[in-house]
Amino acid sequence: MFKLSKKQIVWITGILALIALILNKVVYRDLEAYATVSIGIMILGTIIAGYNIFKTAFVGLRYGVIGIDLLVSIAAIGAVIIGEYWEAQAVTFLFTFGDYLESLTLEKTRDSIRSLMDLAPDIARIRRNGEELEISPDEVIYGDLVIIKPGEKIAVDGDVIEGSAYVNQAAITGESMPVSRDPGEEVFSGTIVESGYLVVKAEKVGEDTTFARILHMVEEAQDKKASSQKFLEKFAAWYTPAIILLSIVVGLISRDIRLALTLLVVSCPGALVISTPISYVAAIGNGAKNGVLVKGGEIMEKLGRVKAIAFDKTGTLTEGKPGVSRVKTFDMDENEFLRIAAIGESYSEHPLGSAIIREAEERVGKITETPAEAHMLIGHGLAFTYEGIEYFIGNRKLLDDQNIDYSSHEEYLNAEEELGQTAVIMASEDKVNGIISIADTIRPEANQLVADLHAQNVKHIVMLTGDNRRAAQAVADELGLDGHYSELLPEDKVSALTELSAEYGEVAMVGDGINDAPALASADLGIAIGAAGADVAMETADVVLMSNDIGRLSYAMGLSRATANNVKQNVIFAIIVVLVLLLGVLVQSVNMSLGMLVHEGSVLLVILNAMRLLNYGRKDKRQKPEAVKVG
Repeated sequence: MFKLSKKQIVWITGILALIALILNKVVYRDLEAYATVSIGIMILGTIIAGYNIFKTAFVGLRYGVIGIDLLVSIAAIGAVIIGEYWEAQAVTFLFTFGDYLESLTLEKTRDSIRSLMDLAPDIARIRRNGEELEISPDEVIYGDLVIIKPGEKIAVDGDVIEGSAYVNQAAITGESMPVSRDPGEEVFSGTIVESGYLVVKAEKVGEDTTFARILHMVEEAQDKKASSQKFLEKFAAWYTPAIILLSIVVGLISRDIRLALTLLVVSCPGALVISTPISYVAAIGNGAKNGVLVKGGEIMEKLGRVKAIAFDKTGTLTEGKPGVSRVKTFDMDENEFLRIAAIGESYSEHPLGSAIIREAEERVGKITETPAEAHMLIGHGLAFTYEGIEYFIGNRKLLDDQNIDYSSHEEYLNAEEELGQTAVIMASEDKVNGIISIADTIRPEANQLVADLHAQNVKHIVMLTGDNRRAAQAVADELGLDGHYSELLPEDKVSALTELSAEYGEVAMVGDGINDAPALASADLGIAIGAAGADVAMETADVVLMSNDIGRLSYAMGLSRATANNVKQNVIFAIIVVLVLLLGVLVQSVNMSLGMLVHEGSVLLVILNAMRLLNYGRKDKRQKPEAVKVG
């Protein structure tokens, strides 16, 4: 009988309570025989509904734990002893019914995690010894060739070696739009091929895949408690015994056992105890579903308190690769000038040369021509011949070596460099043809992010970089930062964070998680971006933004602040309910069953309020702006 599910117990005891009510209060209230039957039914209902409550209370006592179940058990048993059978049945039924409804609503808060788990791949199709086999993802080994067809889940982390497809990476990065994947690019377990097909060489398998590690981290995070949650648990550990002692004192002084038992019921701190953990469970699940891993309630709580943020520059605020920001010509068309420069750079592997080629091809299309002659001048640039004309492309030193006068352009060169640009000069014979300004590209969402963070009450936003002062100043001015630290070594970044922490309190460090590991580890809060597949980032950082969209940080900050407000609302509401019920007991307007009904209702309202965090960010339709160059 007592192996029944919560749902079955609720139905059985609910029907018994209804029958007892009809027998005792409506039809046979004047017939003693039927009153006895009614009492028997109420006691039976109390036993069925109360069995698990009594059992939990007894087990708790054996381990020195005095919880809510003990309060309800004492109240129910006491009610039976003094002949208040209806109160005993009502209290146990309402507590069991409330517990059942709580379990249903709590399951809802874990839907985000369940939806992630549902994305775990079921099979892997591999190519071995010329054969195509379907095996369990756990059986895939490093180096296997995994074939993924349209609509199928990718079972491994690896590199595409064949095929082309659009892949939905929402489970990993939170991005809603599919991304194109071609040979040489990386894919992750748990993502879905929406169109096309891929052959992937397995680099990480089983529990080592990014997807498996995300699931593990989210499950761990939901068990890590915030400081407010730890405090409330300690409070409940002292509060519950204190209420039992108070009820005994009240019963002895008033000689009213009913009053003492009612005090036990209405003082249950259920809503207060659950007010904090339920909010953090919902928030962590929401974040995981949207590509933001927050490693526990304490981290979520701390994120909401951050007043200063330090960003790494290269690869964090910027794309980490140079781009052409400005072109100035003196004796030819801009596009023709860029085309010739790109032809000269076609043999160069320098990042600045690659930036020039990309810009030229964006303007004039694919460039297939090559120079007649080309030779590198290490540290200076290169010389090449095209259509019988010798060109030189590089820095001032190159022109000095070739005795080409550029004095009339010195002011322009200085101005560009003052803005943090790298100026590349192209000259032919004895004249300067033009100047190409190159700079690291600021991430398209960075400007909006800084504005959003200021709006979210982040007081001080700075940048830490190893770049020179002028380059750092240019980025800081472009983004509207509150300050910057330049020409820093890794250990200097740690020192800068210490200074910021001393002045502003808790400081978050945001980096790409690879070169910034020392700073991420030493900061009050380490936040890594673009960390999908990056072992160092996922292990070191407290908060991991899985995609390269740094704007997700604003989402994470907003979620943490919404969570803090949600916890505050729940705690205040729970305290008010207890105080109102206590007042009702003192003026004798609240009985045991009504007190339990209000108590369970308050618990459900707390849970429903926390569940609102599952919907946080659903209306966030922010569109990505275009990238801008420094200066």
